[in-house]
Amino acid sequence: MYKEYWKLTEKPFENTPDPRFIYFSPQHEESLSRLLYVVREGKGAGLLSGVFGCGKTLIGRTLFQELSNDVYRTAFISNPYLNYEELLMYIVYNLGGKDLPQKKSDVLVNVILERLGEILENNMRDGKKTVVLIDEAHVIQDRQVWEELRLILNFQAENKFLLTLLILGQPELKELIDSNKQFSQRIAVKCHLENLNEEDTKKYILHRLAIANRHEPVFTDESYKLIFERSGGIPRRINNICDLALFSGFGKETPIIGEDIIRDVAKDLEG
Repeated sequence: MYKEYWKLTEKPFENTPDPRFIYFSPQHEESLSRLLYVVREGKGAGLLSGVFGCGKTLIGRTLFQELSNDVYRTAFISNPYLNYEELLMYIVYNLGGKDLPQKKSDVLVNVILERLGEILENNMRDGKKTVVLIDEAHVIQDRQVWEELRLILNFQAENKFLLTLLILGQPELKELIDSNKQFSQRIAVKCHLENLNEEDTKKYILHRLAIANRHEPVFTDESYKLIFERSGGIPRRINNICDLALFSGFGKETPIIGEDIIRDVAKDLEG
């Protein structure tokens, strides 16, 4: 609705995990680099935690985009709120498993594990690496699920893991992992994302506008500071404020967005 008014090729502040819009703050760049190291070196498991809306899923999607289909076989699990049998079957299905049980009552863990083992070994023989990413993993409260996830890392050949497991979630995820010492010891790299600082908040906004082909000023210098204060430097909140501010500015036909508009839309979003 406001794209033509602001001379945008697309909406720049959608809360979708589109890798084209990722802003590499130092901490985001470091986290992606570490997780890529875990994957490319076959380290077994990696952890990325962070506050809600800080860009964990976007980093996961960006990482998968970096992985060549010629080398990697991947599974991105975005809803892990399942029991172990369901989660295991979901992983196998996303890795290309065929002829899987259609009814929950027909699921036999040993059969699914055997199928997973076959997939991993076939991938290895074909020169492929297998990567499984579990997003929103903090919702997994069943200790049995964590124990069984640890056990799938036992699929190894000589001194080589046949599967790399990446786990993403909110800060409480780290506590869940640390409470399972055996699982925690399997994690080669642990990363954590904090809120953006004021400088990176401005750079984040300018970056997303540039991706949408807008290079002329949209926000006043004072408005950036207010966006940071009202969003707390959380990308999801920044997106919400900026998107509504663009809409409001369009409605008021203002040439640039100042503090008054930011203040009003932030108040509306806070309810």
